[in-house]
Amino acid sequence: MTGTPATDGDNPVVLVAGSGGVIGGNVIRHFTSRGVTTRGISRRPPEGSPGWTHLGTDLLDADATAAALTGAADTSRLVFAAYIEQEEPRAQIATNVALLNNTLDALAAAGAPLEHVTLYQGMKYYGAHLGRFATPAREDDPRLIVPNFYYDQEDLLRARADRDGFAFTILRPEGVMGYARGTPMNLLMVLAAYVTITRELGIPLRFPGSGHTYDRVLYQVSDAALLADATDWAGGTATAHGEAFNLTNGDVFRWRQLFEAIAGHYGIPTGEPQGFRLSEHMPAYAGVWEGIVDRHGLRRTPWDTLVDWNFGDAILNAPGDNVSSTIKVRRAGFTGCHDSIPRIIELLDDLADRRIIPGR
Repeated sequence: MTGTPATDGDNPVVLVAGSGGVIGGNVIRHFTSRGVTTRGISRRPPEGSPGWTHLGTDLLDADATAAALTGAADTSRLVFAAYIEQEEPRAQIATNVALLNNTLDALAAAGAPLEHVTLYQGMKYYGAHLGRFATPAREDDPRLIVPNFYYDQEDLLRARADRDGFAFTILRPEGVMGYARGTPMNLLMVLAAYVTITRELGIPLRFPGSGHTYDRVLYQVSDAALLADATDWAGGTATAHGEAFNLTNGDVFRWRQLFEAIAGHYGIPTGEPQGFRLSEHMPAYAGVWEGIVDRHGLRRTPWDTLVDWNFGDAILNAPGDNVSSTIKVRRAGFTGCHDSIPRIIELLDDLADRRIIPGR
């Protein structure tokens, strides 16, 4: 293990970097629900911040970050969920390492009594973005030769933990599912938007990928609220410190099973898969979406900010299984889990309750 065990117990002061994302937003809701002093930092101002404080800054600007975090000088736990997408690997490494480094530097400059940092990775650590990878993925699987910003961020975190004396935990989810308005890299919103347009057009629900992926590929997801629970657990649990854990719902499914369950929930038929690129064809439905919003009285979310269809294409066209072992985290003491398909249905209903998509 690296760093020292956290001692803040049930009274942490939490700073969430990337508070506007699906992970960060759910972590904030988790901690505020139990009365923990919580702050979030992001460039985009939130719709509201009941129970927590928003600090607005660009984490790529070291000076601005240092100035902003003078208001978080009592932080004992950092939850680092900030991320900026870059297509070129070296640019992605430089950008995302800078986000973490600037945040740690700013907290150190503010004299924050930092005891624990949670960092999020994902199945890209094992090469999921490159095609088939060894499954079930295990936390001690060796790194790949391909440049990967996860590796560089982790190396920085371990070095800073050794130097500065804080503990850390790394969590590796996949396909994070949960509510976050204005966060398009969210698998839940890919499914919600695609199903909503399908229902509006009165056509069968078809998987937008190959028959192989539909029937044969196993997939897993991570519920955002479950991930928030694990984040809280990791910060206050000595057996989690200095460790990396795969953190998913704990089960797997095939896409046919999920699509048939969703179709049954909404009372629409399914059809056989029809391979096409969501990113090429779904942007054309902006006008249809606006009509749906007007007719159902939904909260106005621009179609081009609702979903990242390229993100959907990458997941729904995977050539092989995406499965990781969660034995390590269970042995360490975190036993939370979800039955993924009914949980996804619950989350779709939650989006309807929030007036993001129409209900049944």
